[in-house]
Amino acid sequence: MENVVELKNVTKKFKGFSVENIDLQVKQGFVTGFIGANGAGKSTTIKMMMNLLKPDAGEVKLFGLDYKTHEKAIKERIGFVYDGNVFFEGLNLKDIKRIVAPAYKHWDDKIFLKYVEQFELPLNKAIKTFSKGMQMKASLAIALSHHAELIIMDEPTAGLDPIFRRELLVLLQELMLDGNRTIFFSTHITTDLDRIADYIALIQRGQLVFNKSIHEVAESYALVKGGMDLLDRDTEKDFVHIHRASTGFEALTDNINAVKNTFGDKVVIERASLEDIMYYLKGGMHHV
Repeated sequence: MENVVELKNVTKKFKGFSVENIDLQVKQGFVTGFIGANGAGKSTTIKMMMNLLKPDAGEVKLFGLDYKTHEKAIKERIGFVYDGNVFFEGLNLKDIKRIVAPAYKHWDDKIFLKYVEQFELPLNKAIKTFSKGMQMKASLAIALSHHAELIIMDEPTAGLDPIFRRELLVLLQELMLDGNRTIFFSTHITTDLDRIADYIALIQRGQLVFNKSIHEVAESYALVKGGMDLLDRDTEKDFVHIHRASTGFEALTDNINAVKNTFGDKVVIERASLEDIMYYLKGGMHHV
């Protein structure tokens, strides 16, 4: 099984917004970063993956199975980490474990207690007393305690301090070492993904723009900087979007060879970060 998740021509329409014709594959054994601005359709797509929303059209399969006939079997194999607390705030972690554990055939108390200790989580304090970072750790501890093969994380680092964000990324890298897990990580904080992602899927305004390996993304896009005198109707065709300023232009290209042929050494070509790509593909300053 090469793909853990497969969405084929998936569409979901709301008043004033829709996710349309999404074709998305999540490869087994890798970290896929799912990026896009807030409101681009990330959470809607994840809710359809989790069967919390039903698509209006298209097909959603996880582990080669569909939710119509295999919902329990699919959810046994998924660990879901939300942005924020999803548990009843008056409960403590002991209570939550007692409620959640029977739902999973492969629940492992030893692993749960290992992560509780590693994350320094109190077992007897109400969840409402936890900081945002602690709530996220509690959610992650529970997700990891039933040997989930697919970890789906919806904006897990939003609102977390930089130190804990880095700790989380190190932990996720450690989880991937055995080769059996797949992580699908939705975020608008793209610097997190530069550290850990193998694949990047970009969604904008409900449309999937690309789903590529992080190396393909680096090879496909670049930032180009040069003087305004170099721009005309013909040379501008090499760029996706251009930002013009009095000091010169900065542009995103998805055809690096064409830029080299057109401009030679008259321009500076730099690696485009995921943030640059998101910004310019969204429209940036000036659409060419």
